[in-house]
Amino acid sequence: MGGRGRSRTQRKHFSQNRENVWKRSKSDASATDTPADNNNNNAGKSHWEPFKTQNPAFDEYYKEQGIVSSEEWDTFNKFLRTPLPAAFRINSSCQFYKDILFRLENDFMKSLPAEDTDGNAVNAIEVLPWYPDHLAWQSYYSRNQLRKNQALEQFHEFLKLENEIGNITRQEAVSMVPPLFLDVRPDHFVLDMCAAPGSKTFQLLEMIYKLTEPGTLPTGMIIANDLDVQRCNLLIHQTKRMCTANLIVTNHEAQNFPSCHLHKNGENINGPALRQLQFDRVLCDVPCSGDGTLRKAPDMWKKWNAGMGNGLFGLQVQIAMRGLALLKVGGRMVYSTCSMNPVENEAVVAELLRRCKGTVELLDVSTELPQLARRPGIKTWKVRDKGLWLTSYKDVRRNRQAAATPGMFPSGKLYDEISEPDQETANGQTCENSNGTDENGGELIDNSVAPTSNVEAEVSDLPLERCMRIVPHDQNSGAFFIAVFQKLLPLPAPTPVQRKGTKGETQKQLNEVKEDKNGDDIDASSEMDVKMSEAAPAASLVDTGICEIPSDADQNKNLVETGTLEIPSDADQKKINEQEEKEENKASSDDKADAKTVPDKKRKLQMQGRWRGVDPVIFYKDETVVSKIMDFYGIKESFPIKGHLISRNEDTSHVKRIYYVSNSVKEALELNLLGGQQLKIAAVGLKMFERQTSKEGTSAPCLFRISSEGLPLILPHITKQILYASPIDFKHLLQYKSIKFPDFVEPSLREKASELILGCCVVILRAEGWVQSGSGEDAMPIAIGCWRGRTNVSVMVNANDCQELLERVSALRSDEASEPVADAVPIKESTDDVTIPEANGSDSSVMAPETS
Repeated sequence: MGGRGRSRTQRKHFSQNRENVWKRSKSDASATDTPADNNNNNAGKSHWEPFKTQNPAFDEYYKEQGIVSSEEWDTFNKFLRTPLPAAFRINSSCQFYKDILFRLENDFMKSLPAEDTDGNAVNAIEVLPWYPDHLAWQSYYSRNQLRKNQALEQFHEFLKLENEIGNITRQEAVSMVPPLFLDVRPDHFVLDMCAAPGSKTFQLLEMIYKLTEPGTLPTGMIIANDLDVQRCNLLIHQTKRMCTANLIVTNHEAQNFPSCHLHKNGENINGPALRQLQFDRVLCDVPCSGDGTLRKAPDMWKKWNAGMGNGLFGLQVQIAMRGLALLKVGGRMVYSTCSMNPVENEAVVAELLRRCKGTVELLDVSTELPQLARRPGIKTWKVRDKGLWLTSYKDVRRNRQAAATPGMFPSGKLYDEISEPDQETANGQTCENSNGTDENGGELIDNSVAPTSNVEAEVSDLPLERCMRIVPHDQNSGAFFIAVFQKLLPLPAPTPVQRKGTKGETQKQLNEVKEDKNGDDIDASSEMDVKMSEAAPAASLVDTGICEIPSDADQNKNLVETGTLEIPSDADQKKINEQEEKEENKASSDDKADAKTVPDKKRKLQMQGRWRGVDPVIFYKDETVVSKIMDFYGIKESFPIKGHLISRNEDTSHVKRIYYVSNSVKEALELNLLGGQQLKIAAVGLKMFERQTSKEGTSAPCLFRISSEGLPLILPHITKQILYASPIDFKHLLQYKSIKFPDFVEPSLREKASELILGCCVVILRAEGWVQSGSGEDAMPIAIGCWRGRTNVSVMVNANDCQELLERVSALRSDEASEPVADAVPIKESTDDVTIPEANGSDSSVMAPETS
């Protein structure tokens, strides 16, 4: 119980990032060298060779599936074997996005050398015509060319800096497509089920922040989930650049994502208005074989085999079904993969439609994004299993029925549901092109049942043509598959799986949830998941009957036989489980002993509800500290700060960071606490205040400074500790990092700086001193966080943000007239009289929501 075995293996092939490299690394080369090669006269030469971009099994598989016509095959193959163009997206919610767009259109498009493609010169960079508002761009230079071409050095440095800060996101072009079909609005609750590494989550955050006024937050929120802890950390790092208070990052198996719901015994609790966590939009970008990424990950050529897609089919269906169960009626879910395999694409969509029995609709979105080249989904395909082509489930050998399931085929019918006019086809026909080996040269288990490859495949009667396939040679991109669902009604009540000792119990639970006393519209399947997850959260889908999946033994057998995953033997698994239980019991007893013998001793591992080793999420309610902060910075009463602050430390006297959450996240956290803390939260909230640890910081009236991440949100609401600087003084601060009061050019700034109270302050570039390209009068001011010491003002901004701001301030129109004055003012970089609290590497003190 708890899915320990599955959690170790199901994402094994997706935990590592794939780099855009077209040469083998030294380690790969040396591993293939023979001893003779190491001893010959050429030992000093490089052994790097291009990746082999040939895989006969791949060609045979996709020719048989007919995903492109035979006339297009050569063109399709040619594009697959060329590097993928680099693409990036401008963050529309950043402060300087109009400046970036202006520079791309009027500088780089004209100055970069044209790229020769098939004898035709094309622009080095071009806007992607199908992406709204000209915010997505594609360079016809690959990422490898950008790194090595001297003529592109300035453009490459521009991309790196803006990406680190958060003004742009480097992302594959086709990867930008799925969020666009979600039609996200600022008030939506959105779930990204398999979110890492975070590019799509960042894109979703941009959408809910669109049209949001400065100093305000959208009413919606996003929950970004991923199973792998390391990939979760990558997701957190990626989304931190957005500086958002509307995001929760969780760490769960997507197919078992928990339901947060107030049970009937909690009806009288004075809890939040939110009583069940359901979502307006769900992005279901599931783990897949990834052969649509061959252009950026050519190492996939040698790894690819047909069994990869077969082994993932069951997991993909489970994840998508869970997403539909968590979706509100009327909501929209996008299912997507970066695979071309119909078993991972159309077969999954067809299985979802069959299981949902008319409660969900596959939408026709062919009129949306008209400039995006896409192809309709296919309605017929075959299944390749151990070197054999199978046209229907009746062709599956008995010993392979756990690996090739009915849902993989177009009709989705079981053996006894298929008409059998010719039993010989199912029982005695041999494969004409089979020589007893599979596509990888392995020996077939059984050749007695093998249909011919030219047998006509089944044709699905479902509207699968509404799915979308993006192929590389249509718009010089990667390959992708997208299907858009809309939920029309609550999912049908599941057929319970009876188990020993639970006879009648499941039906009783179903009867209890048919009618909710509060009038909430709740899926029977979703409500069942809540009740069953208390006893066995990892088995919720099986217990509720939402997904009919094989037993653990059959599932593991399926994954092993397809060659996709490796799992330990039963004996090894038993030893592993026993060892884990011993360690947990030992750690639990040690913690109890520590609590009894040394009450003040700090525990090694914190607890977040039942999640061991995860920092807790605690609402910060120290009224004394909060009142001091509000008084020191003059925070307006209209700013909702009380009840919106959280910490990640149970010891409130040692809190180092205080986070701010939006109202929607606040309600979700309250619901999670009252519901038994079902969510395992890895990150939440916007870092708003940070405790000073330096000697001078502890002597300041306010122990907490405004974090650079929280500065954009709180700036319109503070009335104290503010300095307004001219462009030349602002530039000097960025250049020299610390300036003494007498060294400011403007006399009024010297006087006001000396009058400020010791501690954190904000320096704002005066509005009359700058004009942003294409901006209006309501443009957000440029501001940085600083520290007012005893004799000077010091900047608390990291190097990347300083560099970017310095470039922008240097280009201001009013700066040209002011610059000569600066040369007459002696500036000394000095921190003799102040200990500057170091700016965190992830901070960004500029007004734009950006961090490195």
